[in-house]
Order: sequence, then C-alpha cells, then structure tokens
Amino acid sequence: MSPAGQPDGASKRSKIARRTPVVPILQTKPGAAGLVAAKKRSGFDPHAFLATIGEGRKFVLFPRKHRIFAQGDIADAVFYVQTGKVKLTVVSKTGKEATIGILGEGDFFGEAALAGQALRMGTATAMTDCAVLRIEKEAMMEALHRKHEFSDLFVAYLLARNIRYEEDLVDQLFNSSERRLARILLLLARFGKEGVPETVVPKISQEMLAEMIGTTRSRVSFFMNRFRKLGFIEYFGGPEGGLQVHSSLLNVVLHD
Repeated sequence: MSPAGQPDGASKRSKIARRTPVVPILQTKPGAAGLVAAKKRSGFDPHAFLATIGEGRKFVLFPRKHRIFAQGDIADAVFYVQTGKVKLTVVSKTGKEATIGILGEGDFFGEAALAGQALRMGTATAMTDCAVLRIEKEAMMEALHRKHEFSDLFVAYLLARNIRYEEDLVDQLFNSSERRLARILLLLARFGKEGVPETVVPKISQEMLAEMIGTTRSRVSFFMNRFRKLGFIEYFGGPEGGLQVHSSLLNVVLHD
C-alpha cells in the first residue's frame, strides 16, 4: 500500500488484485532448514556427505565484500554455503545492476553449471565473512550419481527454489510494494525455521531492498519506518548491527 493508501500499478490491475488477492504461500527458504528436515527423515547427513565426497572439492573462506565469481566467468563448479551470506547480482548491457537473491547457510548456488551453462550469468559476492564449499562440476555429478539420498535432496532443493521464483513473479504482478517488502523481509529472516526469526543480513541497504521488490528507495524507507513503529521489525547494534524481523509482520502479507 502506498503512502496515499492506494496499491501500486494501474487502477484496472489494482481492482483485479482487490477482488481476487493473490498472496504467494510463504515457503521456508530452501537451505539449512530443508537439509535438517531431510536428515531427520532419512538419517542422511548432507553436511557430512558434502565434506567427504572426495577429490574436486575444497573449502574456501571469503571475507566480506569479496567476489566469489563474476558474471562472464567460466561456469565449472557448484558452491555450497556453510556459514555466512552471499548476494547474487546481474548487470545489464547498460550497466544497471540488480540483486536477484541473498543466500545463507545450507544454500547451493552456481548449479547452472550442471545444466551446461558455459559462462556465469551473474555475480556472487560475500555479504558477510563466508565459509563456502566449492565442488567442481565433475565431482558434483559423481556425487549425485553415487548417493541417491543426496541426489533426492538436491532435486528437492532446486524444485523449492523454482517455486520461490514463481512466487516472486506472482508477487511482483499482483501485490503492492508494501506487501512485497514484508514478504522479502520474512524470507530473508527465514520465517518458519523452527519459529525463531533470524537477524537479516547485517547492513542490508534500502537500495538493495528496493531493487529486490521493484520500487524506489523512498517507498522502502516509508514502509520500513511504518513496520518499525508497528513493532514488526527492530534495528539493533548501531552502524554494524542488523535488523530483526518479528512474525507479526506476516499480518501485512496475509491481510489487506
């Protein structure tokens, strides 16, 4: 909802959205929570398996703001986040950069290399100090063929991510920028993971949030101030701190 109390977009689309509100289901972000669930169901420990898949894999530490790979690099490996946060971005031919995702513990990225992608379509950058497992394409393929439990888990992860992308598209088409912001904050906080909100990426900028939901920084600032006054979010830790998201923010996503 805009400061004037009206949803974004053309009036015709707004009327349709009010008649038949479309609110994508808030999935728990694929990653650590999904891996833990898989372990409980089957006794399979993906963390231990990834640490012992043999040659072609190594652990790499990336300091904050360090580039893991760049758009246009050769796509020859898959990455797995053990600790920290990773930002995925793309740059257009005109030089405009957009943030397309923020990943955390238990997330894979760079998996397009397995589907024949020759060059990276985007850039991956460490948002915090990160510990990442780099798995060469051949080693990852061998692991997927050798361990069916791991293969099943990886496919489930990719399907969950694809569902998330579809939800993002529906969100962009039908929901107001206020609702889109609330949803992305809940996803960044991994809402639903054992019922405990996490700290959102430290020092995440309003410009980045605006890129992710397709609006302006001023509108993000307006809604963030509103969320804070309503007790849905809170800042802490000063300049180096972060943002905590409370489950009450879900009311913005579920209700007009």
